[in-house]
Amino acid sequence: MGSRRSYGSYNDGCAAAHALDLVGDRWTMVVVRELLLGAKRFSEIQRDVIGVGPAVLTQRLHELETGEVLRRRRLPSRVDVYELTEWGRELEAVNTALSRWAVASPALPRDADMSPDTVVLAMRAHARPAPGLADERRVALHLTDSRHDDSEPVTYLATVSAHGTRVERSAAPGPVDAEVHATTRAWKACVIGGAPLANLADVRVTGDEPVVRALVGATSLEDRAERVGEP
Repeated sequence: MGSRRSYGSYNDGCAAAHALDLVGDRWTMVVVRELLLGAKRFSEIQRDVIGVGPAVLTQRLHELETGEVLRRRRLPSRVDVYELTEWGRELEAVNTALSRWAVASPALPRDADMSPDTVVLAMRAHARPAPGLADERRVALHLTDSRHDDSEPVTYLATVSAHGTRVERSAAPGPVDAEVHATTRAWKACVIGGAPLANLADVRVTGDEPVVRALVGATSLEDRAERVGEP
């Protein structure tokens, strides 16, 4: 089977059409999504993108590398990782726009699970200031992938204040005001589904719980404080 013809080969000079030539194939934007928060090994990408086979993933990574959307880098341990270029990281805005657009779809699989990075990207897509916090507060978020029985937690650092909210992947978050240990299914139910923290058995909070509720309120799908309060 020959390669798919580009839109440009049909004399279509639209930049949006060219973007689809670069990232419009099945699995491509999902692979990009899993690299937006940092580099990953091939096996880590395949673990996080359930359903993609090794041959297809190899092809998509090659296409993205050829298109200068990502690069392959060898670590001192002689292990290769894939990471987005600076230009490739700009696709987070595209991922955010697609996410915001698709939440209105009646066919959205709302009960389906998500990878840890995908849940955090959803939080980033809706992040806003927390008016009740005058000073910046820090929360370590440890998410365990509900889709895999043997998954290890992935750690993120969230900073929240009246000036804005950020969430980044961080293996060593340092001193924090609170910590959250949760499965992706439970944390998604909180920040996307609107379930109160107190109702979720798979969410454990230590430290300053009001700060965690402020974080949820500042990153949830809708800007409604009552979604994160006690029942």
